[in-house]
Amino acid sequence: MEGLPTLFLQAMPDFMNTYMPMILMVIVIYFFFIRPQSQKQKAQLKFVEEMAKGDEIITTSGIFGKITKLDGDVVTLEVSPKTYIRVVKSAISKELTDETFKAAKKA
Repeated sequence: MEGLPTLFLQAMPDFMNTYMPMILMVIVIYFFFIRPQSQKQKAQLKFVEEMAKGDEIITTSGIFGKITKLDGDVVTLEVSPKTYIRVVKSAISKELTDETFKAAKKA
């Protein structure tokens, strides 16, 4: 019975050497890849939910337009005078919209 605690203590460093690098890799992957992506996704969803008539946006395919009608998941855009297209909300890009209008303000 006296040998049991020392045996346990001898096995502990082996556990740390074996599993600690894997645990650290999981933590690094979470903080550098998974967490930023989920924050980005939440920001995109918030942007899509807060869109309103009259907002100027850019679709993910690069089409500029002004929102004229919101009907559930379908958005009607005016791309030029009296020219309208319908797209789904998920096709509107927050990133492109933000970058484009920031660049326009700087110029």
